[in-house]
Amino acid sequence: MHSTHTPAHPLAGLGWTDDRAAAFAPLAEAGLLPGRIVRIDRGSCEVLLADPGTGRATTLRADTRPVMSADTVHNPCTGDWVAVDPHARPAPAVSAVLPRTTAIIRKGAHKRSEGQVLAANVDTVLIAVSLAAEPDLGRVERFLALAWESGAEPLIVLTKCDLVHDGDFVRADVEAVAPGVTVLAVSAETGEGIEVLRALTTGSCALIGQSGAGKSTLTNALAGAHAMTVQQVRSADEKGRHTTTTRELVPLRGGGAVIDTPGLRGVGLFGGEGIDRAFAEIEELAAECRFDDCSHRTEPGCAVRAALADGTLPERRWDSYLKLQKENRWIASRTDARVRAERARHWKTVTKSARLARSAPKP
Repeated sequence: MHSTHTPAHPLAGLGWTDDRAAAFAPLAEAGLLPGRIVRIDRGSCEVLLADPGTGRATTLRADTRPVMSADTVHNPCTGDWVAVDPHARPAPAVSAVLPRTTAIIRKGAHKRSEGQVLAANVDTVLIAVSLAAEPDLGRVERFLALAWESGAEPLIVLTKCDLVHDGDFVRADVEAVAPGVTVLAVSAETGEGIEVLRALTTGSCALIGQSGAGKSTLTNALAGAHAMTVQQVRSADEKGRHTTTTRELVPLRGGGAVIDTPGLRGVGLFGGEGIDRAFAEIEELAAECRFDDCSHRTEPGCAVRAALADGTLPERRWDSYLKLQKENRWIASRTDARVRAERARHWKTVTKSARLARSAPKP
């Protein structure tokens, strides 16, 4: 008897599912091909798609300008699923960006209120923290808030564990600021923890962290190949040389993918839900306050002040929480102002067009 087994879709290992295929059906009827962005360059991108002729995965360069807009959050980024018109002229082009399941979005640089998407459609956000230097717990908290905000599951990876002897103590400190999050110590040099990490990162994942945290080395370890260039860290200050200059998706042998990202100096948040998850124990304490609108300053029956007084809530962590909340309120106000300004410009244009139409001579 002949087998009726249908071969898996060439992009199934990257997360292409029957549900995505069903949603894409109208675009397929229009002659468009589904693909996942591997990397973004100025005005174009590399897309991994299924070759309709061979049924195999192939890489194609496509023009992204047809879907670019002033709203940077919705512009295509690494990890996006897109619809590609292979017959567009003068070159193949991206015709649509499919809805994202998750997106890592940070605040744009230079005090701008726009968001910058670091990676899309990932299941896990790997936060790389080097044990070769004293971890900045406040920065770890920022990365955690960024990861929770994305909708994906965070996982903290303590890299270069072969270089330290007090790794267990550092791990305990990090776990204390990461409630409900797995913290795993690994060494790409010796292989310690790498197999456990592979088992925990099924599907697509993205690596974020400071330069020098070992993200590119970790990508190579997960991929089982030298996919990313690696440079040595400057020993004087343990800072990396920004080897990764662009976000790139690397398929993994057993299925799934990892997106390596450039080192992040600034970790500005773009939204507040992630803060609540990153500081879950503070949210739980606040729920126990006598008053629902407790400001945690002078009100009687404040569970937060009580926890600060008896030391169960460290002052450093409370200060970090307040700082991130303050930044988030500022971003929200700037974003609202920008939306209002854009809306005002739109209606000004509409009004002007209507006025010109009314004043135009009748035929």
